[in-house]
Amino acid sequence: MTAETAAYYLLDLGMLLKKEALEAREMARASKDTDDSGFNDGRAFAYYEVISLMQRQAASFQLPLEALSLADIDADRDLMA
Repeated sequence: MTAETAAYYLLDLGMLLKKEALEAREMARASKDTDDSGFNDGRAFAYYEVISLMQRQAASFQLPLEALSLADIDADRDLMA
């Protein structure tokens, strides 16, 4: 695998996870007071944990969030609100 392939993989992975995380948050909001609310809340929180971890690790490795398609999301603000 080349460095370029890895870079594209990370870029795509971040974009897909962000999209799914935002969708999970919306599903959690939409399912309040239903039988599915616990599951949907848990799913949304799991995506929050993944996005937060990816952002923290990127900072630790001095990797710009743009390289992961995660520069335009704040996990606390956008996924926990």
